[in-house]
Amino acid sequence: MQITTNKLKIFNDPIYGFITIPDGLIFDLIEHPYFQRLRRIQQMGLSSYVYPGAHHTRFHHALGCMHLMQKAVSVLHSKGVKISENEEQALYIAILLHDVGHGPFSHALEGFFTEAYSHEDLSLLLMQKLNDEFEGKLSLAIQIFKNEYDRKFMYQLISSQLDMDRLDYLKRDSFYTGVVEGSINSERLIAMLNVKNDELVIEEKGIYSIEKFLLSRRFMYWQVYLHKTGLIAEQVLLKTLRRARELAAFGEIVQHNVAFNFFLKNASADKDEILKNFIALDDYDVWNALKQWQRHSDLVLSKLSKSILDRKLPRIEISENKFESEFIRKLQTETMRLFNIDESNLEYFFFQGKIKNRTYNAKYGPINILLKDGTVKEWLEVDSHFNSVHFTEPVVKYFVSYPKEVSL
Repeated sequence: MQITTNKLKIFNDPIYGFITIPDGLIFDLIEHPYFQRLRRIQQMGLSSYVYPGAHHTRFHHALGCMHLMQKAVSVLHSKGVKISENEEQALYIAILLHDVGHGPFSHALEGFFTEAYSHEDLSLLLMQKLNDEFEGKLSLAIQIFKNEYDRKFMYQLISSQLDMDRLDYLKRDSFYTGVVEGSINSERLIAMLNVKNDELVIEEKGIYSIEKFLLSRRFMYWQVYLHKTGLIAEQVLLKTLRRARELAAFGEIVQHNVAFNFFLKNASADKDEILKNFIALDDYDVWNALKQWQRHSDLVLSKLSKSILDRKLPRIEISENKFESEFIRKLQTETMRLFNIDESNLEYFFFQGKIKNRTYNAKYGPINILLKDGTVKEWLEVDSHFNSVHFTEPVVKYFVSYPKEVSL
């Protein structure tokens, strides 16, 4: 007897309630190992070191984005925007798979495993592989994802300043961190969506919802995503992996996982080899490596690994101004003295750099407002209260990190 699978399932999401799977193809994509791997990729890196509830995954986020896309399509349909069944399915697929190329710990380790490809590039490569596997059924989704489809507003639903990605991660990350100030009313924003001249617009009565969205985004970046403890935890994690790569280059055995070894020993390689090994990696491989490395004979690798595992992190200071060079030199000297190391190993215990964020970024296109008279203007032209450099220009801060045992 042939067993049939019910592909019209629902997920019970703590943010939105029931999320429905719209058709069998999307069910099969969710069931695919590429997508199931996202269950093992943390959405917020090591932010749980600050906010203990932040253990949600890219899997949660991708499903939430698809749900919001369903809402957006329904709203646009109700306003007379023609979207065919094929276009609708393609939008759901494109947003569902937009993050499938994320590696372990998401943005925290972006660029470590392969500098040749960003997570967006890897998402596209994996979508193309899935398209081959599903006999071309993802072709339109890929066109939209690459911004090559002639209906440009569809790309804006996937990637813009008010895309479904941002509308989900702000609401979801706010919920799981417990930072209520970052919560947004995604339903209100979606209800105000419309299309004018093939561009995504927000109706004029939604302007205050945009204000709230941008304020929440600004708050979440400085209070959560760029929180100093999460920042230094991710810096230490990255330095740990770089130390392992340095040791591997000298023939040290630092890891027995085949896929992990590939990225420790290969700075560049064939695209297919990169993809094959990349999709075999997730957060658990990194945790397992750290547990092994804490007992490694190399002092630097073992100390850094234990620092992450035990959450014994170095001190970090953040300033709106650059630190004085004399202050930096003193910290470096004391750090070397404390661990009895030379300058070649200093970078693993003393970090400095800068962080920046721009709340309203023209790189992703403007937020356009559809006025009651039918004309379209950019948000900044309409909402003079928020025409501020604090929103439109990058805010830059500087950080320095050093062992807590160092005293000046």
